[in-house]
Amino acid sequence: MKIHEMQKGIMLKDVRDFELPHVFECGQCFRWNKQEDGSYTGVALGRVINLKKEDNNIYIDNTNADEFMDIWHSYFDLDRDYGDIKKQLGKLDETMMTSVKFGHGIRILKQDEWETLVSFIISANNRIPMIKKAIEALSENYGEFIGEYGGKRYFSFPKPEALCNLNIEDIQFSGIGFRAKYILSAAKLVASKDIDIYILRNMSTENAREQLMLFPGIGPKVSDCIMFFSMDKDDAFPIDVWVKRVMEYFYVPEGTSLKKIQSYAQEKFGSIAGFAQQYLFYYARELKIGRKK
Repeated sequence: MKIHEMQKGIMLKDVRDFELPHVFECGQCFRWNKQEDGSYTGVALGRVINLKKEDNNIYIDNTNADEFMDIWHSYFDLDRDYGDIKKQLGKLDETMMTSVKFGHGIRILKQDEWETLVSFIISANNRIPMIKKAIEALSENYGEFIGEYGGKRYFSFPKPEALCNLNIEDIQFSGIGFRAKYILSAAKLVASKDIDIYILRNMSTENAREQLMLFPGIGPKVSDCIMFFSMDKDDAFPIDVWVKRVMEYFYVPEGTSLKKIQSYAQEKFGSIAGFAQQYLFYYARELKIGRKK
């Protein structure tokens, strides 16, 4: 991969394993939106950028080479060899081989722990359009103004200190509903440092999961999402309805408990279980595999 600086942006030449729909529509993030020209505009780490892919080149608008190396190189996980991960998983069985081919351009974003925690609290038993709507409303009302891009005003995700003294009624935007009390509890715990979410990445996956589940409203699935999408816990294996279906369809008997599915996945996929989960999730959801008619 080579970096070329351009007016108001950069070009990444000959990028491997990076398909924009696979990255931004695989369920890991909620502030990236597809534009009419096929590009994606998103807010992350207090900035707004736009990505467009042509051939094997990716154009990133509203940044520069220094910012790319300081922020976006890590955010897009560009140091990792996804070809090797796909090779390891593809050797396991035909299902994984098919899954990694289907979602061949997935990359796992390095997201902020606090934003990821709240985003996945909102995601519980919720639809993606409503999740996005709720996160945008929180940001517009309690985040900081970043600037305008493409004729739209953008705001950063609100810090815990901006939410911790609010009332439930203050954040009951469409899409949040009963989750408001969990968000405010999380804001209080993080702002007071009763739970320091930024040191959990240094713990074992098991201990980090236990700490995350101290937050009201966070169970095993949400905790594993937070760990994998923001804490470098590559062995985490979030199990939602689609993952449960695909695991029962290909690997375990129908009706297997979530705990047993988790144990099976940890044993089968080991230290890269999270990547296996993403390929399986994207494959199952897009093709509706295992969905009851």
